[in-house]
Amino acid sequence: MRPEIIIMLTHHDVTVENAAEVFEACKDLPVKFWGFKNVGLPKDKMKELATAMKEAGKTTFLEVVTYDEQSCLDGAQTAIDCGFDYLMGTIYYDSVAKLLADNNMSYLPFVGKVSGSPSILEGTNEEIIANAKDLMAKGIKGFDILAYRHVVDGEKLAYEFCKAVDAQICIAGSINSFDRIDTMFDIGPWTFTMGSALFEKNFVPEGSFYDNLKAVADYMAAK
Repeated sequence: MRPEIIIMLTHHDVTVENAAEVFEACKDLPVKFWGFKNVGLPKDKMKELATAMKEAGKTTFLEVVTYDEQSCLDGAQTAIDCGFDYLMGTIYYDSVAKLLADNNMSYLPFVGKVSGSPSILEGTNEEIIANAKDLMAKGIKGFDILAYRHVVDGEKLAYEFCKAVDAQICIAGSINSFDRIDTMFDIGPWTFTMGSALFEKNFVPEGSFYDNLKAVADYMAAK
């Protein structure tokens, strides 16, 4: 599968204050998936930004990094209230899945044992794959996998997971070089996220966020 990129307007796991301005400057680039986290902006600004993304023809993602049931439900309700297309993250709960299904929103929960801040992913590759298959039996059609936060070998996990799990798989976090973009094309997930690497100018050191995103978009288009 040829992966798509989800541009996350986040830096150090927080949505940047000028996310709306960054999106406005970059919305004409050939990138169709955009999102941010539920921390860093007040809810009214989140809704305005999600609306602007959808008006520009983008598919939208809210990522929620919380672990207890009530916080996950709160994040899901925020995604619904702001009109996102997908909720990414949260530990899976039946209650969250039902709330999202009742509101026709797609759900990409974390898979494996996720904890901490910044997050870490624990469990053997076999356990994480089995967890995904158990959730698919409950109707889940995609996953947010923090492969590069795995405590053992993130790339090996990503390869094995994408080979074994037939779902919409997003590899989230730490795709911060052209080499890792190449790895994404080798592994073949549905999507992968990128945010901090663009704000930190990993691709065009003297350039803007726009310059860095354009470099990434051009590189992927040429593959």
